[in-house]
Amino acid sequence: LSLGALLDVAAAPQPAGSMRLLPTLSFAIDHWRAGGMDPATFKATNLLIHALTTGLIAWLFRSLLLTAGMAEARARWLAPALALAWAAHPLQVSAVLYVVQRMQTLGTLCLVVALLGYLQARRAQVAGRPGSVGFLVAILAWLLAMACKEDSLLFPAYTLALELTLLRFAAAEPREARLLRRGYAFAAIAGTAVFLLVVVPHYWSAGAYPGRDFSSAERLLTQARVLCLYLWQIVVPLPSHMPFYYDWLQPSRGLLHPWTTLPALVLLMALLATAWWQRRQRPLFALGVLWFFAAHFMTSNVIGLELAYEHRNHFALAGAVLAIGSLLAEAGQRLALRPARQGAVLGLVLAGLAGATLLRAHEWRDTLHLSKAASASAPGSARAWIQLCASELEAGGGPVPGNPRLDQAIAACSQGARHVPDSLNSPALLLVLKTLRGDITPADWDAFRQRMRTASKSWDNYRAPFLLIYRAEDGVELDHDQLLAVFRTQDRMTQLQPRELASIGTFILVHLRRPDDAMPYFLKALAAIPATDPFADELQTELTRIGRQDLAQRIFAANAARRTPSPP
Repeated sequence: LSLGALLDVAAAPQPAGSMRLLPTLSFAIDHWRAGGMDPATFKATNLLIHALTTGLIAWLFRSLLLTAGMAEARARWLAPALALAWAAHPLQVSAVLYVVQRMQTLGTLCLVVALLGYLQARRAQVAGRPGSVGFLVAILAWLLAMACKEDSLLFPAYTLALELTLLRFAAAEPREARLLRRGYAFAAIAGTAVFLLVVVPHYWSAGAYPGRDFSSAERLLTQARVLCLYLWQIVVPLPSHMPFYYDWLQPSRGLLHPWTTLPALVLLMALLATAWWQRRQRPLFALGVLWFFAAHFMTSNVIGLELAYEHRNHFALAGAVLAIGSLLAEAGQRLALRPARQGAVLGLVLAGLAGATLLRAHEWRDTLHLSKAASASAPGSARAWIQLCASELEAGGGPVPGNPRLDQAIAACSQGARHVPDSLNSPALLLVLKTLRGDITPADWDAFRQRMRTASKSWDNYRAPFLLIYRAEDGVELDHDQLLAVFRTQDRMTQLQPRELASIGTFILVHLRRPDDAMPYFLKALAAIPATDPFADELQTELTRIGRQDLAQRIFAANAARRTPSPP
């Protein structure tokens, strides 16, 4: 642990983007603390972040309740109860126990601090006091949140929702009130212009996104169903409703395909309209609804992300809890329920949420049990089945002959291939497992290649043949001629990138020892990579080393041709 090492981590390229610096640093510190990749150390940090966020959300809820006019004595117990409902909800399991989602949870922690600072500053302005300290805290915390995850950019949307519902752009000084209104009006207009003129044109895809099987219009239609799915999971929080994998979710191809698309759109518009209508009479309900939708604005928009992920609800759930909790509190008052009865009902709700979370966390105790639960909850998920199949294989000792769990792994792969006929991963791993068991046939390979010709061009299917490479390099004696036939089919059916072409060629050269069969992939890769890339020189050296001077000369000629400038 040194400053130089931390600076190296901070400067290192991040596959997920450059706005995730703080979580990356925290991973490095956890690695240092544990002396390696110890899951308990990483998960303990996640749990600590979750506990801290829960306390801060309780503080935020209390401030909101008091701003809405609730009595101090009632807000004192209701705010922590709502925060516990947020913390104990089983939807949080995948955000807290899936270690990499620290990017989301740490971002939420910073966002809550920023909202607390903003709310305290605005309450000070309403009371006629300066709010500069609160605004400074809000800005600094927002900057930290943006160093965790990109969706923290939505902080102004959350503060705008506060102004539209609870705060109403009020201030003791009329000048401050005017500045607030004009500032938010200008920001809203500028943000809308940037979104429509920059973001949408940049990300819009009339056809399918790369590696996806849906367009921008189809993604937007699908998100109506996705948001309704999230609301269903929040309101009816059964672990069976939360399968973790959502690759089974089919895109909406039109308003009535599937038929649930149009009703989902109507429901969401009705919910938004109700929140707008009730923003004066029930500001906490309206604020919660607006926070829920604002939290999903980036991930449920035109960017070609996965259709659904549970961790996207991490902050959105706070909005949902606030909206539902305010309605339940109002119902308790209207029904004139005694405090003891209200406390009993609240205790039952919290106990139910905690019990569901314990059950779901128990399913997460290892990969095998998680994949069993996921495949049972979502039998149409290709990822759940391939994870179950791979977990069964690893539980028996890995890809070795005589693995005692080989039959269970083959059964899982067979079920995955049957339940998800458009998937390639389970059939690919099935070839590996049958090879290990010794009953692989040419018909199995023929069936796999036929499925390659008809399967969708998703990222998962795109990577399936590389699973065969990985397992062959891991020691499984897959049929060489059949592997070459698979690679030829893949090359015809997909647009392989230079890196993939070079990877396949290298595998054929080094592992299969078939340099002549590797050459077409090398030549296609060379035609697409920059002239300054050292790959060609390294390949030429390797071919010379193994005694294939003829092939080295072909690489030399191809390399020289691409380095020679074209005549004007």
